[in-house]
Amino acid sequence: MALLSVIRRWHFREHLSIREIGRRTGLSRNTIRKYLRSGGIEPQFKVPDRPSKLDPFADRLAAWLKTEANRPRKQKRTLKQLHADLVSLGFDGSYNRVAAFAREWRADRQREMQTTGRGTFVPLSFAPGEAFQFDWSEDWAIIGNERTKLQVAHIKLSYSRAFLVRAYLLQTHEMLFDAHTHAFRVFGGIPQRGIYDNMRTAIDRVGRGKERDVNARFLAMASHYLFEPEFCNPASGWEKGQVEKNVQDARHRLWQPIPRFPTLDELNDWLENRCEELWSQTAHGRMGGTIADLWMEEAPTLMPAPRPFDGFVESTKRVTPTCLVHLDRNRYSVPASFANRPVSLRVYPDRIVVAAEGGIICEHHRIIDRSHNQPGRTVYDWRHYLAVVQRKPGALRNGAPFAELPPAFKTLQQHLLKKPGGDREMVEILALVLQHDEDAVLLAVEMALEAGVPTKTHVLNLLHRLVDGKTITPPTINAPQALALTNEPKANVERYDALRTASEARHAS
Repeated sequence: MALLSVIRRWHFREHLSIREIGRRTGLSRNTIRKYLRSGGIEPQFKVPDRPSKLDPFADRLAAWLKTEANRPRKQKRTLKQLHADLVSLGFDGSYNRVAAFAREWRADRQREMQTTGRGTFVPLSFAPGEAFQFDWSEDWAIIGNERTKLQVAHIKLSYSRAFLVRAYLLQTHEMLFDAHTHAFRVFGGIPQRGIYDNMRTAIDRVGRGKERDVNARFLAMASHYLFEPEFCNPASGWEKGQVEKNVQDARHRLWQPIPRFPTLDELNDWLENRCEELWSQTAHGRMGGTIADLWMEEAPTLMPAPRPFDGFVESTKRVTPTCLVHLDRNRYSVPASFANRPVSLRVYPDRIVVAAEGGIICEHHRIIDRSHNQPGRTVYDWRHYLAVVQRKPGALRNGAPFAELPPAFKTLQQHLLKKPGGDREMVEILALVLQHDEDAVLLAVEMALEAGVPTKTHVLNLLHRLVDGKTITPPTINAPQALALTNEPKANVERYDALRTASEARHAS
């Protein structure tokens, strides 16, 4: 259309000849005459049908393009790869011909989608307290001077559009449960429904239509908080479009520039405060006022949150002969009495709890290390191995769990191991923590070291006096500076001569 306008302007306004216009445009004079006779409509030219080298492979290439269109973005083959595959089948044409065919195929597919109505959506409306939407995303932050890839949970109320963003190192069940607990705390209650996609932490299998095999632990959480989970159709993100947009908005609101914090907990505290600040700064969009104003209206309609859901993932593990249980390539110590026995391992986002015989036997801080090139780490509690070293005191000298003893215990060990039987004495002192408060035992050891008497007997004496409530330091006596005797002794040596007389009885010498 632009070329038609130029030709008509040159001819009718500037009075250029057809020969001059042809010289300027490179078109033939007959073509220019067609443009001038067409009036305001650009003439259509028939393109002759010519055979192409791609014709024998057109159906195969179209099938490939349809298959690639349904694949995830990171798994799609490029057009160069498709061209190379066609060449291996005998195609000797150029890459440009394959690219042109792909452009035409995509344009036809887009027109077909518009014709059938796909890509057209109905605006959604929600009542106060009716629903919330949940989604995951991936973002980066600097945690402890290390660039860390984070799994970010987004939860958004559908009516007021109040949202919470919380970061985790993994996208697992216990992280999902923790995100809901914090979101309901911040929102001040629980809506009636939760809208999710078909994420692995909630769905075990996607069936036909709306049929879903929902994960048992996810159902337990939904039952605890009394909301109805609802799952979108596969590849239908527009069904939870509010939280999808929240993922996009959060990238420039929260993650650019990359946040830097010493720990993940401090990052989450900042994210929570920042989200609440954005409620007051962001207009709702559809209704008057800010997100905070609409949240104040929606909060009374939410169901009050009960006690937090105990969101752990439980599995059965067998304790090794070295009193360890394994989780995610890491190892955690367990009391020696449970060696070679099955225990229940409860995994939380920040800790692991080991249970057996109907009770909790120990707890450790959870280590999450996603670098698969490095070997796993081992977390020891030296108290778990006291029953073993009581039978094998020699293991105390090089035992790995006892490398983390408190400084006072390590100093006492250095003194005791210098004499025979010192390892057994040290084990007996360490075993005191099984019957007495560990702080009291540690204080007794420190006092023995300060007194310069690092022995088992002295430590026991100090500990008993501490436990019995007796004072260890001698009582202070408020005496005057100078003392005077009432009857001063006299120097009388003559009384010793009486001992030399023979008439007196014999005295013991």
